[in-house]
Order: sequence, then C-alpha cells, then structure tokens
Amino acid sequence: MTVENVPFTNNQGENDLRMTKVQQKISGCFRSMEGARGFCRLSTCRKRGLSASQALTLLFQGKNPDFMQADKA
Repeated sequence: MTVENVPFTNNQGENDLRMTKVQQKISGCFRSMEGARGFCRLSTCRKRGLSASQALTLLFQGKNPDFMQADKA
C-alpha cells in the first residue's frame, strides 16, 4: 500500500478481453482474423506508449512496432 507505482488492480488481462467483447457486441463480430489482430495490436501499442496515430500508421503500412520485432539470433 505504500508503493505508488503499483497499479490498483491487476485485472489488465480481463480488461483487454472485455474490450474485444464490447467491439464484437457493437459490430456483431470481427469480419476477419486480421481485423481482430489489428484491434489487439492497437490496444498493445497504446499500453506501450504509442499514440493512436502512430499505431494506425504502422498498422496500415503493414509494419510492426519496434517492441513487436522478433529477435532472430
């Protein structure tokens, strides 16, 4: 209780799933698996500090953000 940078709740995974269900409820479904992946990628980008415009630019260019690059050693 004395450490201020610890989140109040640890339900981030549940919150992420809830947002995908809300999106499905609004539109009825994701039209493709790629659309669902894009939705999840935007959520991840937001958590990693990218702005929505930066994330969308990368998404439409077909590029991954630096934190998603696979290490090929």
